[in-house]
Amino acid sequence: MNRKILIWSITAALAGFLFGFDTVVISGAEKKLQLLWGSSDMFHGVVVIGMALWGTVVGAFFGGIPTNRIGRKNTLIWIGVLYTISAVGSAFANDPWTFAFFRFIGGLGVGASTIAAPAYISEIAPAKDRGKLVGLYQFNIVFGILIAFLSNYLLNDIGENAWRWMVGVEAFPAAFYTVFVLTVPKSPRWLLTKFRNYEAKKVLQIISPDQDPEKLMLEIKDEMDNMVPNENIFLKKYRFPLILAFLMAFFNQLSGINALLYYAPRILTEAGLAESSALLSSIGVGVTNMLFTLLGIFLIDRLGRKQLMYICSFGYIISLSLVSAAFFFNWEGSFMPIFLFMFIAAHAIGQGTVIWVFISEIFPNHLRGYGQSFGSSVHWVLAAVVPSLVPVLFSTIGAGMVFLFFTIMMAFQLLFVIFMMPETKGISLEELSKKLIK
Repeated sequence: MNRKILIWSITAALAGFLFGFDTVVISGAEKKLQLLWGSSDMFHGVVVIGMALWGTVVGAFFGGIPTNRIGRKNTLIWIGVLYTISAVGSAFANDPWTFAFFRFIGGLGVGASTIAAPAYISEIAPAKDRGKLVGLYQFNIVFGILIAFLSNYLLNDIGENAWRWMVGVEAFPAAFYTVFVLTVPKSPRWLLTKFRNYEAKKVLQIISPDQDPEKLMLEIKDEMDNMVPNENIFLKKYRFPLILAFLMAFFNQLSGINALLYYAPRILTEAGLAESSALLSSIGVGVTNMLFTLLGIFLIDRLGRKQLMYICSFGYIISLSLVSAAFFFNWEGSFMPIFLFMFIAAHAIGQGTVIWVFISEIFPNHLRGYGQSFGSSVHWVLAAVVPSLVPVLFSTIGAGMVFLFFTIMMAFQLLFVIFMMPETKGISLEELSKKLIK
C-alpha cells in the first residue's frame, strides 16, 4: 500500500476518534453537572445532554453542502476547528445554556465528520484497499470511545472542577488533528468536479504512481459526463443508491446498537446482574467492540462488504434471540453478558465496519457529499429516536419484547442483504456509478 495514502487516510480518520471521544466524554461529567446546576431530569436530558445529539443531526443534514462546495479537505479542517471550540467553550462554561451551546457546536463536527472523512478517504484510496482504509474511520470512533472512558476515569478525582478537565481535554487531540489535516492534499475526484484538472493530476501522480494519471482522469471524467448542473440525489436515476443508503442506515439503528451502548448497565441490571458486575461487563462491551472492529477492517477487502453483512445478520438474529429469550424465560443473569458480547461482535464485524464504507462508495463523485449526508442523517435521526424510547418501552412492553422487535428487524436486514445489496469490493468508484445508476 502507498505509504502516503495510508498516512493521509489515518489523518482524515482521526475525525472519527474525536467523534467517539466527544460523544462519550460527557458520560463522566453529566451527573456532576446536574448537581452543580440543579437541573431537572427533563432539562438535563433534553438541553444539557441532548443538545450535542441534535447538533449531530444538523451537522449530518447540512454537512454535504460544505463537503461538496468547499471540498472534503477544507470541511475536515473546519470540523477540527468546531471540535476545538466546543471543548474549550464547554470547559469554561458557567451555566447550562452556554454549556449546551458549545456542546451543540461539537455535535455539528460529529455529524459533518460522518460525511467528509469517509468521502475523502474513499476518493484517495485504491479500489483494492478502500474498505480497510475507510474502515479506519469506524475503528477511530471505537478507539475514541475507549479513550474517553479511560480519560474520565483518570480525571474523576482531581477536584471539584474535574468535569471541566473531562470535557476540555478534547481540545488537545482536536488541535493536533486540525494541524495535521492541513498537510493532506485535496481529493483529486473533488478537484475534477470543479474542473481543477492540473491540481487533480498532481495528486493522482502521488496516489497512483504506477498508473497513467491522464488515463485515470479520463475514467473519472467519463463518469462525470452524466453530470447535470444543479442536479440532486433525489432524481429518478439515483433512486437505487438512495434506497441502499437509507436501508443501510435504517437497519444499523434498528439493530438496537445505540440503545445497547447507551443503556448497557441498565440492561444488564434488569437481567439480574449486580450493579458492579453490570458496570464491569459494560467495559467488556467496549473492548469487544474494538477487537471485532479491527477484525472487520482486516476482512472487509478480503471477504467483501456483502459477506460481512451476511455474517453480522446471522450473528444479530442469534444473539438478539438469545437476549430476548433470557428476558422472557428469566434465565440467569450471568448468561446475559455473553449474549450481549455476541451481539456487539456481530455488529462490529459487520454493520459497524461496513456502513460508512458502503455509503461512501455508492454515489457518483459530484454528489457523494450529498449522498453521504442523506445516509448519515437517517442514521443520526434514528440514533436520537430509538435510544430515547428504550426506557419507556422497557417499562411498558418489557425488555423481552423490545429485543424481539430488534430480532425481527435483523431478519428483514438479512433479506435486504440477500436480494438488494450489491458487492462493492475491489470496484472503482466510477465503475460502481455505472452499475448502480439506472
